Amino acid sequence: MAVKFGVLVPQGWHLDLQDIPDPVEKYEHMTRFAQEAERLGFDSIWLYDHFHTVPTPEIETTFECWISTAALARDTKNVRIGQMVTCNSYRPPALLAKMASTVDVLSHGRLDFGIGAGWYEHEYNAYGYPYPDGPERLRMLNEALQIFHAMWKEPYATFEGKYYQVNGAINEPKGVQPHIPVWIGGAGEKVTLKLVAKYGDACNIGGTDPAWYKRKFDIVRRHCEDVGRDYNDIIKSAEVFTALLLPGQTPEQATAKGRRDVSKLVGHEVGLEEFVKGGFVGYPPNFVGTPQQAIELYNTLIEAGVDYFIIYLNDLSRLDTLQLFGEEVLPAFR
Repeated sequence: MAVKFGVLVPQGWHLDLQDIPDPVEKYEHMTRFAQEAERLGFDSIWLYDHFHTVPTPEIETTFECWISTAALARDTKNVRIGQMVTCNSYRPPALLAKMASTVDVLSHGRLDFGIGAGWYEHEYNAYGYPYPDGPERLRMLNEALQIFHAMWKEPYATFEGKYYQVNGAINEPKGVQPHIPVWIGGAGEKVTLKLVAKYGDACNIGGTDPAWYKRKFDIVRRHCEDVGRDYNDIIKSAEVFTALLLPGQTPEQATAKGRRDVSKLVGHEVGLEEFVKGGFVGYPPNFVGTPQQAIELYNTLIEAGVDYFIIYLNDLSRLDTLQLFGEEVLPAFR
């Protein structure tokens, strides 16, 4: 399978719309970015499912994920659209399955359904959601995944679980695609990656270390063997934070905004080396370099098993970095 590329659109979560004062213009910039990604040949566009900004909660725009998914699905024509990833705890799973089916129809079958157990505790607390521990959130995700499949396949969906119950739910239309692809986010080896093998069409893991991906994909393979699943049927995707250097730009200049935002979180000025290493809330390890260096990195990750990249670019308030990626990086993989 040829490697594919998706890109996160500016949504506000990473303070990527704070320099645009008008909320309508903020959304229009998000649309222009999505349309330009489509024109450049990206395979997909993606949104985060968060309510508050990161690395700290600010009085700043963060557009809601699923309404934005629906709107961008109508603002674009061919590019696929997904969530990186939906928080299972924020919406009842039967309702979420209904929402996804509707978006699949209005996008003419271009939806990728991203889902995860959730993790951003301050959002749970602020919006009044219970925040159970990690193992319980994963058990809830396990039940939800079964409900999604039932809602998309059965005339009357029924499920009786510890956390969720569905009693003869009718979900029409079920979508345009024969099967809406389920992307499960997370790298937990005992539970999350086993859920990928049982219920997922794709897994998504973040970072820049080939050894990390190789280990995780080997575990996915073993889980597939245990449940009788063909490992090759699962998309192995990587979310890579990419600070692409424009002509004449230094690494310090390319990462200035990201380092400034992270510095607020940790309480000290974050230098380039610390920023590249990553590990901050909402900020995994970062790649910083030229288009050619990006191509070299992605090729090492392909050798480790990655077949789909989801790219978060360093400054989504501008289109030139997106255009540079589309014109100088994408052609190397086509």
